Amino acid sequence: MLSWQVGRVKITRIVEMDLPVPATVIAQATPEALRKLPWLYPHFVSDDDATLHLSVHALLVEAPGMRLVVDTCVGNDRPREFTGGEPLSTQFLEHLGEAGWSRDGVDAVVCTHLDVDHIGWNTMLENGKWVPTFPKARYLIGRQEYEFWKDIDEEEQKAAMGDSIKPVFDAGLVELVEQDHVISPEIRLVPSTGHTPGHVSVMIESEGARAVITGDMTHHPCQMAHPDWTLADIDPEVAVLTRSRLFAEWADQPILVIGTHFAAPTAGHVLRDGEAFRFKV
Repeated sequence: MLSWQVGRVKITRIVEMDLPVPATVIAQATPEALRKLPWLYPHFVSDDDATLHLSVHALLVEAPGMRLVVDTCVGNDRPREFTGGEPLSTQFLEHLGEAGWSRDGVDAVVCTHLDVDHIGWNTMLENGKWVPTFPKARYLIGRQEYEFWKDIDEEEQKAAMGDSIKPVFDAGLVELVEQDHVISPEIRLVPSTGHTPGHVSVMIESEGARAVITGDMTHHPCQMAHPDWTLADIDPEVAVLTRSRLFAEWADQPILVIGTHFAAPTAGHVLRDGEAFRFKV
């Protein structure tokens, strides 16, 4: 499994599933347009230009005195549209153990937003009941994000809120936080709205080194070259502005950018490239 050291902080990627998707999910990502971005190959686009390589993974952040899970994927035993209506049965928890982590050893969980593929392992099915996967953790959920989603009348999202969010509320483990919440001396949230109304990214700073976990403010590195290319953004105009602003802040800086849906090698640096940006891994 991939891991990165950022000062005294170690970040480890736990993959739930690889997610190749048709390039047509981004309307502007035509073969001709993708071929103008040779740096996307071979990691992020198939050789025939027809598939974008994505990944669904959680990121384990180990800082002094803090073990934090960022985004908890889809989760097992949930028949989601996202997975073709079939429930997953993955070895996610086994992989967690292989990384040297335990369910009881997690201090906090952050959901960058509340889409179904970022909240699933908040809970697990035990004796027919959804229970918190990390029973000793604080679940840090954005107040603005939760207020938006809690009354949404959409079947898939209602199911996710019922099995992945409500049980951690019922267990008294949720802390509703603001978009600039400080988690520890090394870890803080930064607003990155647009994909969803309360979306956040996670900034890590230690001993002069920096990294950021993007969440879905960007899904694929092609959006660095074209911040205006959108994928399932609730407010596309705001999402474009957010991408443009954050890519500009990160560009040509020693900031390791870890894409929450970026296929391996997943992390790299944003570089200026003409009027836009590219990703160097």
